[in-house]
Amino acid sequence: MEWNQLQYFQTVAQLEHFTRASETLSVSQPTLSRAIARLEEELGVPLFDRQGRTVSLNRYGQIFLNRVNRGIQEISEGIEEIQNLIDCSDGSISLGFLPSQGSSLVPDLLGLFRKDYPTIRFQLYQNITHNILDQLESSKLDFCICTEPYSHKNAKWIPLSTEELFVIVPKEHPLARKGNIKLKELADESFITFKRELTLGEMTDRFFKEAGFIPRITFEGEEVGTIAGLVAANLGIALIPHNKGLDMTEIAQLRISEPICQRIIGLVWITNRYMSPAALRFLKFVQNHF
Repeated sequence: MEWNQLQYFQTVAQLEHFTRASETLSVSQPTLSRAIARLEEELGVPLFDRQGRTVSLNRYGQIFLNRVNRGIQEISEGIEEIQNLIDCSDGSISLGFLPSQGSSLVPDLLGLFRKDYPTIRFQLYQNITHNILDQLESSKLDFCICTEPYSHKNAKWIPLSTEELFVIVPKEHPLARKGNIKLKELADESFITFKRELTLGEMTDRFFKEAGFIPRITFEGEEVGTIAGLVAANLGIALIPHNKGLDMTEIAQLRISEPICQRIIGLVWITNRYMSPAALRFLKFVQNHF
């Protein structure tokens, strides 16, 4: 069954006349008649009651027309949706990013991009590194913003920014007035940390090992805001990336002099996959900006 057979059938059913249908479709009447005959042969039933060149749908034809109308409409809408997605002036980009990037890097970057391309839409997904990379591999995302170089033979990763990690303590903590500190000096403190399955959890755990101690952990969280709130409530101290949206009224921030505690945030995409004009425009913008 071919696409043009369905279009021919739909037009003949609407006009109830082969000659007018052939003129509307810009095909010869014999070509139209043969296409309808092949369709009926494939279905195993006649679709029309014929009276010369005038035809009318029989009960089989009416059943089939209902399905054909819905199918053609769905396919036409699908074609239109794809065209809208690949239109560089009015397309859509799917972007995954880490929860910690939702308050600064991502809003700032998208805000700058949309000044130049206000009609391009974004579908945003916020999750941990492993989950957004899984979505990238399954073609659900065009890009990911994540922390570590992505090891995939068909992936490209470019660094966007380097973030320093700081120690935060309650405002009344004895160390609150200290400008910087070595991480090993905090070995006896109680820590609020990120969950181990999070990239930040793995990273801070590595920093603790470099400092030569295993932290005493009172709570493991997922979001910077939650961890900062627990620190403010005097439930422990924490090691977090700089976050300009953080409420600092009840906490103090200390720079770590040793070891070097930082992470690199980068953009990753799959290179051997189709990329829409809108996505290509975003990629070029990011590369030029950074």
